[in-house]
Amino acid sequence: MYYGNQKFLVAGLSRSGEGCANFLLRRGASVYIYDDVVTDKISELVKSLQAKGAIAVTPENLNDAVSACDVLVLSPGIPIDNALPVAFRKLGKAIIGEEELAATYLRAAAVAVTGTNGKTTTVSMMQSVMEACGKKSVPCGNYGNPLVNVVEDLGFDSFALLEISSFQLETLFSLRPHVAVITNITEDHLNRHYNMENYVFLKSKLIRNLRESEYAVLNYDDERVRQLAKVTRGKVVWFSALQQVEGAYVDGGTVYYRGERYFGVENMTLGGLHNIYNALACVAVSALLGLNRETAANAICKFRGVKHRIQLVGEVNGVTYINDSKGTNVDATLKAVESVARPTVLLLGGKDKGYDYAPLFEGLANSRVVHAVLYGENRFKLIDNASKCGFTSYSACADFATAVHLASYIAKTGQSVLLSPASASFDEFSSYEERGDAFISAVEELKKKFGGAAQ
Repeated sequence: MYYGNQKFLVAGLSRSGEGCANFLLRRGASVYIYDDVVTDKISELVKSLQAKGAIAVTPENLNDAVSACDVLVLSPGIPIDNALPVAFRKLGKAIIGEEELAATYLRAAAVAVTGTNGKTTTVSMMQSVMEACGKKSVPCGNYGNPLVNVVEDLGFDSFALLEISSFQLETLFSLRPHVAVITNITEDHLNRHYNMENYVFLKSKLIRNLRESEYAVLNYDDERVRQLAKVTRGKVVWFSALQQVEGAYVDGGTVYYRGERYFGVENMTLGGLHNIYNALACVAVSALLGLNRETAANAICKFRGVKHRIQLVGEVNGVTYINDSKGTNVDATLKAVESVARPTVLLLGGKDKGYDYAPLFEGLANSRVVHAVLYGENRFKLIDNASKCGFTSYSACADFATAVHLASYIAKTGQSVLLSPASASFDEFSSYEERGDAFISAVEELKKKFGGAAQ
């Protein structure tokens, strides 16, 4: 793409939108910027981008900008059926996302990971492997660092470790990773994608572009993922915790890749079946990239996890507090519950994502959860589903801060308080990270109040 004679409308000034605007301005493009949510931070960013030559768009002149611009660069936070992209589509104009913009410039080999759960942990674990093996790599994409911000620094000797969400896949067409991983597919984001068929199709886009010289690393134990082997031309490499496959697998408590031993599961710092799956995906990627087996195995075993994903925050009055703010769907929350060894008070709620919570409460019936605190915008839907499933050990309140304090009063010595909301954070917070940080801060306040002493 020649940027000098193109006009771009960058819609949504999040981290990715800011990165896109700067990327395009450096290349001499005409850049229009727009966000329908105006905060002090956004206002300051608009002023900064205007100083570099960007043209600010207001709701009043948005239609004029649509007419003037050739390409819409859409934030992943804006649905593809929003009025703005619909207007561009009706005019036959291009709609791309930040990942698509950056993908056209990418020189590094890409390892891309998508799936409902496990994306961030798998990318972070793979980064630990790369560092241990002396490889230059950058975790980016939905990981928190937009690809467009780092793509110019990644040469042919580098690796881009990309976490790709379904929101990003809506506007991603050109990326052709050398290795593409699909961790799992369970119900999520149906408020945006409408049904599972659409959601599964979006996930499949990551492997539809692959050529015969590239690799699709797929979870054999997930039926939806297994079926996607039919839509790719890439070489399919499986991973499984249940049976021996052509790829990475567990046999007798030991992880192998095509018969070669990597490590015993008992040597992993991280516990839980979900982390075994993440490790299997990393083993497959490491083997395909030709990385040293012992070094990769050692790095995977030593990996300690990521913030906001089953993160031990601390202990107050004999109660352990665990932050799983990244658990934004039913499947992730159930996995988090399975990983907790103590009787648990569970914090559930936030912004509804459009799915049925009955499987959640059915799963909690035989778990270590002794009580649930339901809060947030979707608390009434949670209450309704809990009651229908016969789950009666719950309390309800309106906001997050009250929910944390309520959980601290309910939990007894020897129990845990687990934040794993099975919901988005956008009723009160800008991201799951902000919600998780608020939980950590609340626990720190409890430590100050009670001194962290046992009852």
